Amino acid sequence: MEYTVSRLSKMAGVTPRTLRYYDQIGLLSPKRTDSNGYRVYGTEDVDRLQQILFYRELGVSLKDIRKILTGEDFDELSALQSHLSALLERREQLNLLISNLEKTIKAKKGEIFMSDKEKFEGFVKKLVEENEEKYGKEAREKYGDEAVDRSNAKLLNLSPEKYAEFEKLTTELNETLKAAVEQGDPSSETAQRACELHKKWLCFFWDSYSKEAHMGVTQMYVDDPRFKEYYEKIAPGCAEFLRDAVSIYCEKQ
Repeated sequence: MEYTVSRLSKMAGVTPRTLRYYDQIGLLSPKRTDSNGYRVYGTEDVDRLQQILFYRELGVSLKDIRKILTGEDFDELSALQSHLSALLERREQLNLLISNLEKTIKAKKGEIFMSDKEKFEGFVKKLVEENEEKYGKEAREKYGDEAVDRSNAKLLNLSPEKYAEFEKLTTELNETLKAAVEQGDPSSETAQRACELHKKWLCFFWDSYSKEAHMGVTQMYVDDPRFKEYYEKIAPGCAEFLRDAVSIYCEKQ
């Protein structure tokens, strides 16, 4: 089968402008362009568009999609299986939240009793899954599967009170870090307060604390672009600042 821009856009649920833009950036070029200027797409182009839309649904940027699809090791079947796994995980998460909402409505109506712990089902799981997706590979390589699995289990078993405490602590840590970076002195009282808060924050994930591990993880924040990006959003140079401040903090312990 062959499709014009108009026919393919209607079938795929995207705009003609989107298809033209994909062609412009080299992400999806048509099979050929007729003498009258009309783009004509073939079966391989349809399959490629499907892959693009799967990746877009999973939040992957167009720049990264192009790298993936043009990579020498790209395998279409493996990519489809990966999409399926990711979407099944998302469906499981949505089912948890839907169930939570249905129970909450019934509880508000007085039809059932809902414990405080049940009110948070789905939210903590989402936090664990997001951490695993962003940092799981590096953390498992550095600390091992068993340590990471224990950390995930610890978070999943948080009580509602502890989960609220964790969220409050995260906000306080980030605000204190921002203020400390603006002061510019990793040995300052504010910076050392941030280190103490960071230690408490880590203990929500770790079974035990050590100064060596604390310094090691802050060095990882500097070395790994994804961790560094997170801390850069708090304040420019934040990852390096936290590493230096924690080094001072641990020397004093």
